[in-house]
Amino acid sequence: MAPDRSFPVVPKEALYPATTDWLEKLTLDIKAKAKLREDRQPASRPNDVWAMDFLHDQLFDGRKIRILAIIDTFSRFSPALDPRFAYKAHDIVETLDRAGKAVGYPKTIRVDNGPEFVSRDLDLWAYQRGVTLDFSRPGKPTDNAFAESFNGKVRAECLNTAWFMSLDDARSKCEAWRRDYNEHRPHSAIGDKCPIELMNGAGPYGPPDA
Repeated sequence: MAPDRSFPVVPKEALYPATTDWLEKLTLDIKAKAKLREDRQPASRPNDVWAMDFLHDQLFDGRKIRILAIIDTFSRFSPALDPRFAYKAHDIVETLDRAGKAVGYPKTIRVDNGPEFVSRDLDLWAYQRGVTLDFSRPGKPTDNAFAESFNGKVRAECLNTAWFMSLDDARSKCEAWRRDYNEHRPHSAIGDKCPIELMNGAGPYGPPDA
């Protein structure tokens, strides 16, 4: 008679109870950071609310690129305008961290329901930095109106007016446009100031509610 080689099945909770409890708590905490629509408030100072979205374009040879565009909804300052051949969640986190280290991290980021934004990597990044992800309702682009408006400016004034010979060329031209937009372009909605002035604390003006 063959020996019995079966083993009792031990639930992972019994082996790693602390780990399981911690992961469940983390998941609940992350989900709790999802902002309710009725709780939305207009930004009252720089870094209260950022909005971000993607634009699509191509190089001169037809290769596709995606540009992550981010704007501060109070000051109209753009912390990042970052082209890449492809974007995954960890790429978004990398761009956000670079922007946050430069100008500070936001309290809230408004995003749509794209697969790169609805991701564990971005959830964890937001949880660790105390950032609330405010997702648009499906089919409601006006929920992220600042991103839509900013994307229109980027498209009309940068992407439609330049040939990109390489990814580095696209990055250089997008960055030059972003710097000009932030530092030399007064906006009537923020008291005819340049966005960088509000980011630096010069003046009480902000954009209209949205």
